Order: sequence, then structure tokens, then C-alpha cells
Amino acid sequence: MLWLAVALGGAFGAMGRYGVSVLLAPQYIKFPVATLTVNVLGSLMMGVFYVIIVEKAMISQEWRHVIMIGFMGAFTTFSSFSIEALHLFQAGHWQTALIYVGLSFSLCIAAVFIGITITDNLI
Repeated sequence: MLWLAVALGGAFGAMGRYGVSVLLAPQYIKFPVATLTVNVLGSLMMGVFYVIIVEKAMISQEWRHVIMIGFMGAFTTFSSFSIEALHLFQAGHWQTALIYVGLSFSLCIAAVFIGITITDNLI
């Protein structure tokens, strides 16, 4: 049943992400405003839901799978990155947090570049 809960949340998260992309991604804008908006909004929502579900238990733990894993996972994975980095900073692990943030940005950007380059050359 948890698999279905995650899938249901994921369906709504994916539709939400697509909706934001349709609203905020006109062809004439070169800056990825839709993705930035989704990532920032997703991070904000992850923080809100973390407190409501995990810290305050205002919603049952079962909803964690629907909202935090399904919906947020499909809406943006940046929200997971953000909360993990925040936990490292809050725990006083500044060096680890900075390395994690730096590696996440640089490696992911490099991975996208490599993936595009390899695929462009193969296809």
C-alpha cells in the first residue's frame, strides 16, 4: 500500500511541476526561472512538511510517504538536497555541509554536461 501512496503523491507532484513549467517557461526567457521556482518552492514546502509531519506530528506518518517522498520527490529532488544540507549545517558539520553542497552542484552540472556530450556524439 505504501508503494501506491508514493505513486499517488508522485503523480500529483509531477503534474505540479509540469504546471509550473507551463506557467513560467516562455520561450523568450533564457534563464531557467521555472526550474529555479520549482526548486525554491519545493525546498520551502519540504521544510514546512518536515515540521508538520516529522517534528510536530500534526499529520500522520503515513502521509510522509505521499507528501515528502511521492509528491516532493516528483515535484523536485532539490528539496531533499536542501534539507540534508541544512541538517548538516545545523548539526555543526560545516565542512561536510560545504563539501556536500559544492560537490552536489559541481558534479551534477558536470554529469549533465558529460551526459549531453556523450549522447550528442553517439546519436
